[in-house]
Amino acid sequence: MIRKAGLAAAVLLIMAVAGCAPAGSPSGAASSPAAGPAGELTVLAAASLTESFTTIGHDFEAANPGTKITFSFGSSATLATQVTAGAPADVFAAANESTMQTVADAGLATDPQPFVTNTLQIAVPPGNPAKITGLADFADPARRIALCATEVPCGAAAQQVFRKAGLEPAPDTLEEDVKAALQKVRLGEVDAALVYRTDVIAAGADVEGIAFDEAASAVNTYPICALAESRNPELAAAFVAHVRGPDGQAVLSRAGFASPS
Repeated sequence: MIRKAGLAAAVLLIMAVAGCAPAGSPSGAASSPAAGPAGELTVLAAASLTESFTTIGHDFEAANPGTKITFSFGSSATLATQVTAGAPADVFAAANESTMQTVADAGLATDPQPFVTNTLQIAVPPGNPAKITGLADFADPARRIALCATEVPCGAAAQQVFRKAGLEPAPDTLEEDVKAALQKVRLGEVDAALVYRTDVIAAGADVEGIAFDEAASAVNTYPICALAESRNPELAAAFVAHVRGPDGQAVLSRAGFASPS
């Protein structure tokens, strides 16, 4: 009798434990959701991507708890030099394909892909006090003009549009990146600068933009890639996919970027 009672108690105990197990879980083990990419990421990106990528970074972190994105914005040429010199980074987004190519030639770019395009626009102070009307004013030595240095993408694009227009520009200052050129306009230190359309949009009421026909001859295609020496290649690939995906593209479109053809 005692043995039968003991056996019955054991059976009841087993049934009780089994009854506590979540349905569909073997041996009562609770299933855990698949973990997404996590960790820290350093993204080097062209200065013209500052506002858009800051928003995209916040969105990516919110969608992937446990991630932290650190951005470094600046001249694409300077950032490419940093990458080839061994600076620790995980993702690189450049403002033109030739700058990305220098990283690819060094064997450090993992499958660069285009993700947006951008075009130049003339930026002037509110009210356009110098009465700038078009690209020809950039050849007038009486005007105060800011351009990007020729070695950076916005400067290379500027040289291309000047060649198309048959003009020789007379800049008063050559800036290290497009944001620096735009700042000269914001501060009223120049009458006009040649910057990207997206930078004019981002500046809001601080500047006014003037479109010009020759801009169509120098459309910049922006490529992005995970870097070959990334410390977190899975997270780097996930961020690149987010930028090129519908959520990232929506942010970039609102900023004035266009999709690559």
